[in-house]
Amino acid sequence: MAAIATVDDWTARAADVDVPRQAFVDGAYVDALSGATFECRSPIDGRLLAEVAACEAADVDRAVAGARAAFDSGRWATAAPKERKRVLLRLAELMLEHRDELAVLETLDMGKPIRESRETDVRLAAECVQYYAEAVDKVYDEIAPTGRDAVAMIYREPLGVVGAVVPWNFPLLMASWKLAPALAVGNSVVLKPAEQSPLTALRIGALAVEAGLPEGVLQVVPGDGPGAGQPLGLHPDVDMIAFTGSTDVGKLFLRYAGESNMKRVSLECGGKSPHIILPDCHDLPAAATAAAWGVFYNQGEVCNAGTRLVVHEQIKDEFMDLLLAAARDIAPGNPLDPDTTLGAMVDETQTERVLGYIETGRDEGADLVLGGSRVRADSGGFYIEPTVFDRVRNDMRIAREEIFGPVLATIDVGSEAEAIAVANDTMYGLAAAVWTDSVDAAHRVARAIRAGVVWVNTFDAGDITSPFGGFKQSGFGRDKSIHALEKYADLKTVWIGLRG
Repeated sequence: MAAIATVDDWTARAADVDVPRQAFVDGAYVDALSGATFECRSPIDGRLLAEVAACEAADVDRAVAGARAAFDSGRWATAAPKERKRVLLRLAELMLEHRDELAVLETLDMGKPIRESRETDVRLAAECVQYYAEAVDKVYDEIAPTGRDAVAMIYREPLGVVGAVVPWNFPLLMASWKLAPALAVGNSVVLKPAEQSPLTALRIGALAVEAGLPEGVLQVVPGDGPGAGQPLGLHPDVDMIAFTGSTDVGKLFLRYAGESNMKRVSLECGGKSPHIILPDCHDLPAAATAAAWGVFYNQGEVCNAGTRLVVHEQIKDEFMDLLLAAARDIAPGNPLDPDTTLGAMVDETQTERVLGYIETGRDEGADLVLGGSRVRADSGGFYIEPTVFDRVRNDMRIAREEIFGPVLATIDVGSEAEAIAVANDTMYGLAAAVWTDSVDAAHRVARAIRAGVVWVNTFDAGDITSPFGGFKQSGFGRDKSIHALEKYADLKTVWIGLRG
C-alpha cells in the first residue's frame, strides 16, 4: 500500500481509524471481567482515544488459563515447524497489509512521528516476525558425542506460557521482539502492553488469529502495572516473564519470580549510554549529527539513547558548535505531519518528569546551552524541545539517572582512559558508542566498555540478525537474532542405552 502523502491525509485517516478498546482473550475481544476501563489519550493533543479495558488479576487468570489450555492442546506447541512458519509469515504479511492502520494507532497512542511509525516501527516489526518464521525450521536438535553404547538426543522444547511485558516507547516493535521468537518456538504468550500505549498490541491479537494462530495462543491484557503486570509476574502457571522497561520494574519481576514459582525472567532495562568522541575523529560533522539524533530520536524516549556525550577537551569547542547546530534543526511538530521528525512525549506524567530533570540539571550547576522548555502547549499535547547541558559532572543526577526525554548531558574528558572510566561509571550497561579514526583505539575502547552493544563511528545501527541487551542493571537476556530463541526453550536430554 502506498504511503499517505500529506498531513491532511494522515489526519483524515486518524479520524476514521477503528480504535481497539477491549482485551483480546481466546480469540475474541472481551471486556474486563469487572467492567473497569482506563482512559487512553493521545499525546498529540490530549484528546480521548478510547476507554480501554482495565485488566486485573481475574482477567490475567482467565488469559493464562486460556494460554495454558492452548499450549496443552498441542495445536501450536507440537505443530510442525513448517506450519508455525506458515502462520507467522502470514502474520508478517498482514502487518504490512495493515501498515497504515498500525502506524496511525501507534502515532495517536504514543506521539511518535507518523513517518517513523510507518517506515520504521511497523516495517521492522513485520521483519522481526518474518525473521523468526524463517528461522524456526532451520534450528536443529542435537546428538551428544557419547560412546557407542548409548544415544543421547538433545531436544529444544517450548517453555509453556510466556508473559511478555513491553514498554510504551516502541509498543509494536518491542512486542514483536518478544512475540515472534516465543511463538516460533511453540509457546503460548500473554502480552501485557504498557497502559500508555495498548492499541497496536490489541490489534495484533486479532491479526494473529486471522493469520491462523490457534485461539488462546496469544492473549492481550491491557492494564496498569499493579492491576495486570503484578498478577502476571506472580502467576504460578506462567513459566517465563520477558520484560522490557525500567530497571526498578525489572527488579519487581525478579521478586515476583522468587515469590511464586521461580519462573525464569529475561530483562531488558534502562540505560545511560555514553557517546564518546575522541580527538582523532576527523569527521566531526558526522559525529555531531549522530550524537544529536542519538539522544533526540523518538523524543529521547529510547532505552539506549546516547544521553551522556563524553567529548575530549581538545575538540570540545568545535564539536559543540556542530552539535548545537544539528540540534537546532530538530524541533517538535505535529506527529501526523510526514515532515515531522520530533513528536510528542507520551503523556503529561512523563513530560513533567523530564522537565523536573531539566530543573535538577540547572540546580546542580550544569550549563543549559540549548532548549529546556515545554513547547506547542496550545496544541493540548506534550512537547519538549531538544535540550543540551554542558559542563556536566558524571556524579550529577542528569548524568546518573535515566531521564527518558530529549536531554543531553555533556561531559569533558582529557584522555581515552578517562573517557572509558566515565563511560563505565554507571549502574547501566546497555549500549555505548565511540568515534575514532584509529583501528587500535576502536578495538581498545569497545572491548573496555561494559555494555551489551558498542557502536564504532555510528550510533544505533543494527538489524534483526544481531542480539540486543545489556550488562549490569540494564538487565540480562537478549532480544533479536537467533540467540533470542534460546531463552524461550528448555533443553531436554533423552538418553537411550544400547544393548550390545
